[in-house]
Amino acid sequence: MNNQNRPVIVMGHKNPDTDSICAAITYANLKRKVTGGDYIACRAGHLNEETQFVLSHFGVETPSYVKDVRTQVRDMEIRMLDGIDRNLSLKNAWSKMRDAGVVTLCVTEGDELSGIVTTNDIVETYMDVIDPKILSEAGTCYRNIVETLGGELIVGEINDVLTKGKVVIAAANPDMMENVIEEGDVVILGNRYDMQLCAIEMNAGCIIVCEGADVAKTIQIQAREHGTKIITTPHDTFIVARLINQSMPIEHVMKKDGLVCFHMDDYIEDIQEVMASMRHRYFPVLDKNDHYIGMISRRNFLGARKKQLILVDHNEKNQAVNGADGAEILEIIDHHRLRTIETAGPVFFRNQPLGSTCTIIYLMYKEYQVEIDKTTAGLLLAAILSDTLMFKSPTCTNVDKKAGEELAGIAGVDYESFAKEMFHAGSNLSDKTATEILHQDFKKFTVDDLTIGIGQINSMSAEELIEIKNKIQPELNNVTSDDGLDMLFFMLTDIIDESSEVIFAGNKAQHTLSSAFGVSVEGNSVKLPGVVSRKKQLLPSIVETIQQ
Repeated sequence: MNNQNRPVIVMGHKNPDTDSICAAITYANLKRKVTGGDYIACRAGHLNEETQFVLSHFGVETPSYVKDVRTQVRDMEIRMLDGIDRNLSLKNAWSKMRDAGVVTLCVTEGDELSGIVTTNDIVETYMDVIDPKILSEAGTCYRNIVETLGGELIVGEINDVLTKGKVVIAAANPDMMENVIEEGDVVILGNRYDMQLCAIEMNAGCIIVCEGADVAKTIQIQAREHGTKIITTPHDTFIVARLINQSMPIEHVMKKDGLVCFHMDDYIEDIQEVMASMRHRYFPVLDKNDHYIGMISRRNFLGARKKQLILVDHNEKNQAVNGADGAEILEIIDHHRLRTIETAGPVFFRNQPLGSTCTIIYLMYKEYQVEIDKTTAGLLLAAILSDTLMFKSPTCTNVDKKAGEELAGIAGVDYESFAKEMFHAGSNLSDKTATEILHQDFKKFTVDDLTIGIGQINSMSAEELIEIKNKIQPELNNVTSDDGLDMLFFMLTDIIDESSEVIFAGNKAQHTLSSAFGVSVEGNSVKLPGVVSRKKQLLPSIVETIQQ
């Protein structure tokens, strides 16, 4: 399986906001146009109402949800060997293994896995089994016998199955053989007419005539009358006796129960221990519908390629998708402070002090001279409006505002009307629980040894914000405890009034807010006029206070 053309995942942070999602979609689109490569936008969490509104408004599909980017079986070199039929002879199975350079084959019915057979299974059967009735017990098809002996069936139906009798060599005279041959037996003999006739009259199931000897017409007539098949083979008696057990179907020796197999989405760190504990080297791989795909071996771990990842709108480890530290990070496009993402090698890193990641991506479209279509313009605009609170946030720069105005023109959107609809959709949370609202636009930060959570809801309606506050306030302490936070702050931001009410929980939260903003804090909330940005106003003040 060629993994050279695996897609590169473009993804924002957990609890994605509009900037994160739109950045992933538009940057993946830019990379495809510039490089011609396969870049797909994904998300690391569930969409909030505001982002759902934006995607629906511009008719854009929701990016696929990827909860973990650890290396999976699908990232390994998978041996794409076709499954084999349960009726295949041991000889043909052995030949397939030799030609493919493997020691295991998978037995399938259609796309379904029904068993596995190894060289060891074949060798043990060939070396250890001396039962002369093994071919009939295995339900061997005459076609297998003919193919294994390189022979020709001159009397009988080749698709019939041997169901009774033993294999016997007619080495004695007819008088003695009459006491040996039983009905249904397979008799190996030479060109002696009397021996051939004797076997037929004893109702042998089949006679195998060796060394390419001619079979008389009268013998053929007698065979048809007695229902005896006749096979001719160029091999001598010794070679035929040695080869004939190789004609039995692999179904008789294959493993059917307790098969150890893996799925394409299994993480390789989860299957290593299982593989190490098994004696055989190859393991079947199935898709999510349990259809057979191919095989992997222990040595395929050496060639497993990490997922390739581009991060947008974050560069902090605890905000990144699960498993990001084990992926190959190629690029980071962000507008936040530098934090804790570590990479194995150099990466393309672009970080600018702008109000939105999508403003950076807008600039990159310009730099690469890639035309911005109407849909892309709408997504970029929505992200900029969201992150800059319709250009009212202190994080907003002239570059953001200029970009937003130009994008509004391309998208054919009145950005003020659109922003009102978008923010209203984002604050319409009547069907969500308090915990869901708290986590809708929520980020964790590590400051010294403390873990801090900061969430935010923006609205153009003071009444909506009061309703949201009343709903979530009773759950603050529970969420703080459940999320393992030392402090939790939640911003209820009034876009029109350009202020935020911050409600909080945690032992040191009240003192931290009071010191950070020089205000008297009573209860578990405080009104902060002019504070609307989590990134540029609330978080820096809290960090500075803690570090002092």
